[in-house]
Amino acid sequence: MSLVETRQPGATLHPRRHLAFESRAMGSPLRLSMVLASDTPDILDTATSAWLAVRNEFEACELAMSRFVDTSEVSELNRQAGAGGSIAVSRRLRQALAISDRARRLTRGRFDPRVLRDLERLGDRGATLDVASSPGTSDHGGTPRPAGPLIELAGEGQVQLPQPVDLGGIGKGLALRWAAAELVRFGIASFLLDAGGDLVARGEPPEGGPWRVGLEDATGGSEPLAVLDARSGAVTTSSIRRRHWTVAERTVHHLIDPATGEPGGDGLLAVTVAGPDPAWSEIWSKTLFLAGGAAIAGLARARGLAAWWVTDDGTLEMTAAARLRTTWVASEAGGG
Repeated sequence: MSLVETRQPGATLHPRRHLAFESRAMGSPLRLSMVLASDTPDILDTATSAWLAVRNEFEACELAMSRFVDTSEVSELNRQAGAGGSIAVSRRLRQALAISDRARRLTRGRFDPRVLRDLERLGDRGATLDVASSPGTSDHGGTPRPAGPLIELAGEGQVQLPQPVDLGGIGKGLALRWAAAELVRFGIASFLLDAGGDLVARGEPPEGGPWRVGLEDATGGSEPLAVLDARSGAVTTSSIRRRHWTVAERTVHHLIDPATGEPGGDGLLAVTVAGPDPAWSEIWSKTLFLAGGAAIAGLARARGLAAWWVTDDGTLEMTAAARLRTTWVASEAGGG
């Protein structure tokens, strides 16, 4: 996903009070475009302070939820998974686990972050785990995952995990949710915050109308497949364009089907979902991806989702709700 405008690194002040900031967070480029009222006192100071709050929120989420950080809370919790040990966790991690468990129930297990051992087994390694969680000792064996909850409460503020979890996608979605709340707290009503292709928008860009973003070509092309109307809400993508690799002479990727412990999404390269909240858009983009090419259309329409997906032959398809938010499609543009 990409913002359809020109941006430069650093902070840039434009005549219409449009400011842009760029950095990196949670392993992804982090970009913020915002529009402030012309009469905002100390406008550059306000924008810079808001940007700092956004970066602080992403850093806090990384320390709480990243499986790639040895000292993160979730890494410590994962190392004790299944051993009966419990630790006190922060509000951020507690909420991430709670929303993940709710999503597991709502999606009937299709969204389930208890895939860390399978990722490790397939070579997608993060922080150091104990022997029980190491690659090659997966307890999955191709059978369905336990139907029980992701977490067990063990006293005031303490939790334990029956199995280790990967909170990468939902962690970024929650970071976007909470960072957007920080921007609102600073009185910034119009902004677009983009974290590696997942984004949340409010208000209008400097030129008016909706924020417009390009839908990335999941086959590897440099030009967008379509341009979307971001409106006020979130747009998130589950894609295998970047995170795929070879194991034992077969291509695998990071979107694991909890029902099999293997990469899922047969027939699909990417799924994008637009909705009011980035965490739930992330949940549904992954859920739809794991439904696979044969089932995605029915599930997306039954849920009334604005969803776009790219099939393994590069074809872009979408729901009726998504069509209403699509302003341009490359395959329909016609030749010169």
